[in-house]
Amino acid sequence: MSPIAVADWLGAVSLVAGALLSLAAAIGVLRFPDTLSRMHAATKPQVLGVLLLLLGLSLRLRTLSDLGMIALVGIFQLATAPVAAQMVGRAAYRSGRVDRRLLDVDELAEP
Repeated sequence: MSPIAVADWLGAVSLVAGALLSLAAAIGVLRFPDTLSRMHAATKPQVLGVLLLLLGLSLRLRTLSDLGMIALVGIFQLATAPVAAQMVGRAAYRSGRVDRRLLDVDELAEP
């Protein structure tokens, strides 16, 4: 089996795995009951799913300009998803949409 065929197979597996993780994230956002659970579902598997999709694309495309663009998309995804999740969680907490009994540690509580 040639290295190009192996790269194509690995790319296909990465694309399918990334699509399944993104689907799991979407189902979690729809099905989970509270904001913090939805926030977790929207960030953790979705980011890994996007990174796997980008890996599959890079294994399939293999040109330098495409790899640069894919790397930029991955970097921006890794930089923005945690910040967005932090902002959503903080806004939910401040607006009273978080059940504080479910929190193990409440660092924002008034002393």
